[in-house]
Amino acid sequence: MEQSPSLDDLGLFVDVAETGGLAGAARRSGATVPTLSRKMANLERQLGRKLFERGPRGYTLTIEGRALLGQLDDLRAVRARLTRVFANPEAARVRLTAGSLTAGYIARRLGTVWSRSDPWRLEFVEGSKMLDIARRDADIGVRNRRPDQPWLAGRRTRKVEFAEFAVCDTVSGYITLQQGPEPTASTRWIHTHHGDDVLTTASSSYTLVNLAQAGVGRIVMATSFASDMPGLQQVSPIINDLTSEEWLVCHHDARHDPPIRAALDAVAEILTARK
Repeated sequence: MEQSPSLDDLGLFVDVAETGGLAGAARRSGATVPTLSRKMANLERQLGRKLFERGPRGYTLTIEGRALLGQLDDLRAVRARLTRVFANPEAARVRLTAGSLTAGYIARRLGTVWSRSDPWRLEFVEGSKMLDIARRDADIGVRNRRPDQPWLAGRRTRKVEFAEFAVCDTVSGYITLQQGPEPTASTRWIHTHHGDDVLTTASSSYTLVNLAQAGVGRIVMATSFASDMPGLQQVSPIINDLTSEEWLVCHHDARHDPPIRAALDAVAEILTARK
């Protein structure tokens, strides 16, 4: 390798990789197509790797190109954050990651704690892994346990209780999320205690709710969501095995940033006010 590539050139590589060609990368970066072509060729020579397959459909990443893109996750996150900041410096974007039902609950009540005049905006990000916050892919997370990573700060909101819900107590059979590599606690509970009575599965919590509202079967969800789910009623006692704490978490280094602090306080107010 001749020398280490510059961050600017690696940023242009990300643009070409994510847009799939020089024209799209040129529109995004402001660099010309000939400049991008030259820089990508130079980058390949510097690294001693073939990063792209070049063809009539554009630039397709090779195996080595995909590997390099994966190694640049931190750079991509920083660039995305700077883009948000400079696009609208008067309204900082604060990204929240939570389960879909929790995110929906917060979204429906956001207007009670936020207005357009506030200097921050809440963005909802798919996913709920701690890694999202560690890599700054999200600023705030709603979790079901206290964070134990030293780089995360936590604020407890309340105790969360779960029960079975259906259109009426005569409904039998269960609907649950599909079992992936990291199933939710309620999914594990249903398969452990009622595995033979599972009628169907879905990949979305809201699809589970829709199926339950259609009378297909029972679902297990937090009792705090009941007021937002018309047509469903609690049809079992509280499931003590699923009772958990709810925590707001954020990166230690970011918790004192004024926009993130304001968003933390606002989301905490929504969650602690739940009946």
